[in-house]
Amino acid sequence: MDPIRRIVFALEPAKDKSSSTVRKEMEAILEWLWRTYDRDTDVSMVKNVTSYTKGFWKGLFSCYNHGHLPRTNNDLERFFRQTKTRHRRMTGRRSWNEYILRNGEYVVLVDDALQQEDLTNRLSLVSYENYKQQKERWNNRLNESVLRRRFRKDPLA
Repeated sequence: MDPIRRIVFALEPAKDKSSSTVRKEMEAILEWLWRTYDRDTDVSMVKNVTSYTKGFWKGLFSCYNHGHLPRTNNDLERFFRQTKTRHRRMTGRRSWNEYILRNGEYVVLVDDALQQEDLTNRLSLVSYENYKQQKERWNNRLNESVLRRRFRKDPLA
């Protein structure tokens, strides 16, 4: 399908591309789509491509100006899926929302951190005072969600 090939080519990374040039190219492709595919049978395809692209529009071009940003979030999605699967196997529960709420959003990074070779060395560089401060901040933050949950369960208590 020609429109998809054009979009893939436009979004393909290259050294001379910037977010503004790719954005202009994508705008031109979307305009070309509306002009070229104007039959009644094509309208749903054009609307689908346009709405799908506009849904990602805000973050679609950031990777061209910032080389450290990946083009897709596939690796991140894979990481979360693996972590979620591990949690399901450990607990037998399908949802991990309560687990994250109870332990904080950084708990998903624990499994990954435990697999790193230099974890012990890196942790030994942190001073005990700094650890205590961060731990206190973390406990205060988690305590807020505990208090909210208790209030929702029994507002009068």
